[in-house]
Amino acid sequence: MAAVRVIVASVAHLPHGYAIPTARGMLLSKQGAPLHMVASGLLKLRRSSSATGLQSSRRQQQVQGGKFGSGGYTHSCRALQAQEYTTKEDGETQTLDYRVFFLDKSGKTISPWHDIPLHSDDGLLNFVVEIPKETSAKMEVATEEPNTPIKQDTKKGKLRYYPYNINWNYGLLPQTWEDPSHSNPEVENSFGDNDPVDVVEIGERQAEIGEVLKVKPLGVLAMIDEGELDWKVVAISITDPKAHLVNDVHDVEKHFPGTLTAIRDWFRDYKIPDGKPANKFGLGDKAADKEYALKVIAETNEAWAKLVKRSVPAGELSLV
Repeated sequence: MAAVRVIVASVAHLPHGYAIPTARGMLLSKQGAPLHMVASGLLKLRRSSSATGLQSSRRQQQVQGGKFGSGGYTHSCRALQAQEYTTKEDGETQTLDYRVFFLDKSGKTISPWHDIPLHSDDGLLNFVVEIPKETSAKMEVATEEPNTPIKQDTKKGKLRYYPYNINWNYGLLPQTWEDPSHSNPEVENSFGDNDPVDVVEIGERQAEIGEVLKVKPLGVLAMIDEGELDWKVVAISITDPKAHLVNDVHDVEKHFPGTLTAIRDWFRDYKIPDGKPANKFGLGDKAADKEYALKVIAETNEAWAKLVKRSVPAGELSLV
């Protein structure tokens, strides 16, 4: 029986990513998904294999002005402000065919990059988990495939793994894009890496592939990977026990001592075992503060808005 995991962005931590409130579960059950009660009083959702063959459909991206926040003006998709998503796995894990697709409440396949809002309703950020902490499979959103599912990265036809586990939950900020035609004069005039902005989430819980967590941004590292600028936003899930203690980089040093250095060193060195040079970092080799991180997020959100409006060339990127 194929499982459809329910991710509730407004309740970022539910056991194993399967549980949903009963009221919403009954709503989903009307769509033909048999539901099973669990001891906690929540519901676990599963669909039979025949019910999960959902067809991808092209959709017209509509971009509208968002709202002003502490990070500046944001843009979001008009059609998808619902805070509940499910994931559907196709293929076997650790194979070239494995994909994790995202669905909205109606069962329509959506893009985790383009359709999940950058900002949640309460001003926090939505973070899409690609790689759970303490794992090594290099999972990523397939930016050139329709609906941009999560897949395992490949090189020369072989699945890619980090040489050692990553120690934090890792993923992306939806509705952001690092424009490869834009050079940043503050970071050695490096050009964007043509991907969404990455997030390193420092909370204690191991998330699951495809979870959508609400996070607080705390700072940002300016990694330079083979000449390309690859921002790493440091953030924490709002459900983490220490989330109320940290609001900026100096709080991270106080309550998670050594973490910022460990993140920088991990991303600096992870390619060395494969015979490649170490990555570099701009901004003085240190994490910039929350204010700077919000500026980066606002700028890359604006770049994404231009991309989906086709104001700039998309190249091979999928906009659906």
